[in-house]
Amino acid sequence: MKIQPLSDNILIKPEKIKEKEGSIFIPVTARKTFAPETGTVIAVGPGRIDKDGAPVKMEVKTNDKVLFLKHGPNEIEVEGVKYLIARVGEILAILS
Repeated sequence: MKIQPLSDNILIKPEKIKEKEGSIFIPVTARKTFAPETGTVIAVGPGRIDKDGAPVKMEVKTNDKVLFLKHGPNEIEVEGVKYLIARVGEILAILS
């Protein structure tokens, strides 16, 4: 199945949260509360249209690694793989 986001939506493949950083154990429940997460952009929509009818260019592109808040995107599962769908405004940063 192929997923093509609409408007200014982005399909993200989230990275797994590490439970251990060095010799410190961090429970997943503690990390999930407010900490930002990272993921890779799989697909982007065509962008939104502003109030004057002009297209607004998307700020992210496929294969960008992005930082986003845990509670922003919606989680979906397609063929056993978990993805997130977020609006471009929910993306905090592009990582390089």
